[in-house]
Amino acid sequence: MSSTMRPLPIDCFCFIAMTRYLVRLLLALITAVAAAGAADPEVAFLWDGAAPGSEGQTGDEVVRLSDTGEHVVSNVHRPSLTAYLPERTTEPAPAVLIIPGGGHREIWSDHEGHNVAGWLSARGVAAFMLKYRLPGQKESPYKLEHEVADGKRAVRVLRHNAERWHIDPARIGVIGFSAGGELAARVALADDDGNPAAADPIDRVSARVAFQALLYPAHPEIIQPTKDAPPAFLCWGFADFPMIADGMGTVYPRFRDVRVPVEMHVYSDAGHGFGLRPNDTSPAGKWIDRFYEWLGSRGQLKNAPSR
Repeated sequence: MSSTMRPLPIDCFCFIAMTRYLVRLLLALITAVAAAGAADPEVAFLWDGAAPGSEGQTGDEVVRLSDTGEHVVSNVHRPSLTAYLPERTTEPAPAVLIIPGGGHREIWSDHEGHNVAGWLSARGVAAFMLKYRLPGQKESPYKLEHEVADGKRAVRVLRHNAERWHIDPARIGVIGFSAGGELAARVALADDDGNPAAADPIDRVSARVAFQALLYPAHPEIIQPTKDAPPAFLCWGFADFPMIADGMGTVYPRFRDVRVPVEMHVYSDAGHGFGLRPNDTSPAGKWIDRFYEWLGSRGQLKNAPSR
């Protein structure tokens, strides 16, 4: 017995085509949402309300573009962290607090912040860029103590939220550039284990870091390590301002004198503020590779993927 196949009605073909279209549209939306999430890292404020010393300060942050198109931030009243999280693995990730510079007047957030954070997070290191209050800004209501408080609070916030961000509280370090390098040094050298009696649970947590990286930090004379200081990665340019180029030469032996492990890189072709820029093919533009290698040599990259 034979049978004859009947063609499907036209409305059936329309239904199939529409279904395929809707499936493709849904997949496109899912991809777009995922990409948007990746493009917009989480921002976490260091205090729920006003930071101590910022009560009554309500002005918005100001962002200008430099002549080279980089974002420069000022008028910070609510210090915050911008989180760049790596792909989650079984083991928690090491974490780096990134402090851009800007003369304590502003924050150069691209080549000394976001670029560094993106590079590290792509290689298994959780990176958090700090926006901090600026005592050097014209008519600023802040002093150096507020800036240092922001840096120490940032370390505490990371440690307090270690489980949430899947980071290792024993492998939290700090890296800073120029004025941010000075702040990073002050944070790294602070002897602050937290206050067990504090009302705020974050203030009960230690602000100590496991390592420090200081790139062309302002005022090298303030870097006076003790035997308990964290290991240090030092980096600057031969053609930097004399205060830094000459001053950093005296910092290395200070770490040596107290037997704190230290690594030093001086680039003969670099001046001040080279940071990390994608179009920089000079040797100084590869400093972050040396930093990553140094982290590995210090046992900080247990879960990081190979490059």
